[in-house]
Amino acid sequence: MTSIRGADLSFTPELEAIGLTFRDGVREDTVEQLLAARGANLVRLRLWVDPEPGHSDLESTLALARRANAAGCHVLLNLHYSDFWADPTHQPTPGAWVDQDLGALAATVHDYTRDVLRAFAAQGTVPALVQVGNEISRGLLWPTGEVTGRSGPDEWDRVARLVQAGLYGVRDVGTTARTVLHTDAGGNPADSHRMFSELTQRGIRFDVAAVSYFPWWHGTIADVRENLEMLARRFDCQVMIAETSYPWTLERPGAAELHVERLEDLPEADRFPPTPDGQLAFLRTVRETVASLGPAGLGFAVWEPAWLPEIAAGGGQQNRFANLTMFDWEGTALPSVEVFGNR
Repeated sequence: MTSIRGADLSFTPELEAIGLTFRDGVREDTVEQLLAARGANLVRLRLWVDPEPGHSDLESTLALARRANAAGCHVLLNLHYSDFWADPTHQPTPGAWVDQDLGALAATVHDYTRDVLRAFAAQGTVPALVQVGNEISRGLLWPTGEVTGRSGPDEWDRVARLVQAGLYGVRDVGTTARTVLHTDAGGNPADSHRMFSELTQRGIRFDVAAVSYFPWWHGTIADVRENLEMLARRFDCQVMIAETSYPWTLERPGAAELHVERLEDLPEADRFPPTPDGQLAFLRTVRETVASLGPAGLGFAVWEPAWLPEIAAGGGQQNRFANLTMFDWEGTALPSVEVFGNR
């Protein structure tokens, strides 16, 4: 059995601010309470450095951490080190940090991380896990920490210094939080090995290797299993799937294009059709895949299962994930919430 069964619920304040509600059968409640009642035991929360108020800022993230703990869930704190999305194609340095050289930037990362963890500790919501950077296979805090492949080993030297600063910031608070490094390359052992090898060769030590796994980008269940097995064996660590999801429909809820609209986008559509039951079958298989790794398989987190169509991604971007939720567009739980069950 996986010890971590969770979901990223970072959009919750925006959803609630416009009056959206959620229900499981006849019961209406907050989304974290509904998922916890089904067996979820972790809430993943992203934190941006200086976003618009209420959008993954420190105040709203601290509030969500209190709610998660009140629901009986641990917290995985996901530090983006950005004012907005950080991912394989975007790792922008926060606006207030852009003029700093590498040494100053590393010091800022350390102090920022330490101060954030102190704020969580002060309210009694120490995260169980802290993710230092989000999907950092090409580095973080660009351009200083960007991996382009054009400048030799110095690129990874800079990345390692910034990651180490974040790790020291977590550890200097003296909490029980475990550290997580996260790659987007869920189905790609070669890319995953490259990132973790470059960092560990430079003295980086962490507790958990995490991957993102969205099959339309990252391949089959067999692909992600091979990758997780490699990471656990090669780096002697626990592994988890920090982000995953699957469509329950290919229909659009409105005019916005979706990431997954065609059957051919899904590498195992025959095995996991884009239906409510197919979504449950996929997520159960994800859970079983991680559990099959034994003690090395820490768990999984479904990415933003309550991100209903009314909330945009921000920055003029539309919500392209609206058919990947675990609730229908009226806010009613789909069969896939059964995946969290403590079995």
